[in-house]
Amino acid sequence: MQKVILVDQDKCTGCRLCEMVCSVKHEGVSNPSRASINIIKWFMEGYHMPMICQQCMDAPCVAVCPKNALSRDEELGRVTLDYDLCIGCKMCVTACPFGGMGIDTMANKVIKCDMCDGDPQCVRFCFPGALEFVDANAANLRKKREAASKLAELMSKVVAA
Repeated sequence: MQKVILVDQDKCTGCRLCEMVCSVKHEGVSNPSRASINIIKWFMEGYHMPMICQQCMDAPCVAVCPKNALSRDEELGRVTLDYDLCIGCKMCVTACPFGGMGIDTMANKVIKCDMCDGDPQCVRFCFPGALEFVDANAANLRKKREAASKLAELMSKVVAA
């Protein structure tokens, strides 16, 4: 059963704890710039958005990698990065349309979410509940229900007008 990290940006408070636990888990230091997840903040709007690898089915990062260092792990439903094959060209970072690939400038390497091998620490420590690790089918159903609810609300406004 494939699982995904589902982001609810309305719940994100911008605390950046997800960035901290990610960098500690993978790099042994508490440094948000070394995390695979990043919180983008729009201060004037009071809005925060967790940016993380979307584990694309037809991933652009995989397609552009000249050394096949990136590949799709169908069992876990993720894109994996083999550092033994990676030459650090950063083509994957450029190709990612979601900003899910990053560069750890201190270690001089490309970084991306590996979903902590099925136990994502960012989710575990996200106390506002902006991040959830859910079955992919449940995520699909939830998104469809949210879209249907918004459509119903819009339609009620159109009918009332």
